[in-house]
Amino acid sequence: QVQLVESGGGLVQPGGSLRLSCAASGFTFGTYIMSWHRQPPGKERELVAAISQTGTSTSYRDSVRGRFTVSRDNAKNTVWLQMNSLKPEDTAVYYCNAGRFSQNYWGQGTQVTVSS
Repeated sequence: QVQLVESGGGLVQPGGSLRLSCAASGFTFGTYIMSWHRQPPGKERELVAAISQTGTSTSYRDSVRGRFTVSRDNAKNTVWLQMNSLKPEDTAVYYCNAGRFSQNYWGQGTQVTVSS
C-alpha cells in the first residue's frame, strides 16, 4: 500500500522557517521523482520544488528559489522541504508527490500558515 505522509506544517511568523517532511512507503522510493506542491486558499495547486531520483538535480518555482531547499534520503525513504524567510503568500496546504512515468502518488497535505 502506497503511503506519503507529510508533517512539519504549522503557524509561523513572517521571516520564520519551517521544515516539512514526507515519509514514503509501499513503493521503490529511489526510482521516483519527488516534488512538493502547494495550494493557497482559493487558488490552484502549484509546483513548488522537485528533486531527481538520486537527488543530484533540483528545481524550484521562481517565487521560492533561494528561500526553499528540497532534499531527499533514499535510505530513509524521506523527502524534505526546508522553508526559510517565509512570507504570508507562502500560506497554503503543502503536498508531497511521487512521480514516475504514468504513476503519480500524493500525500494528504500539511497546512502552512505564515502570519503575524
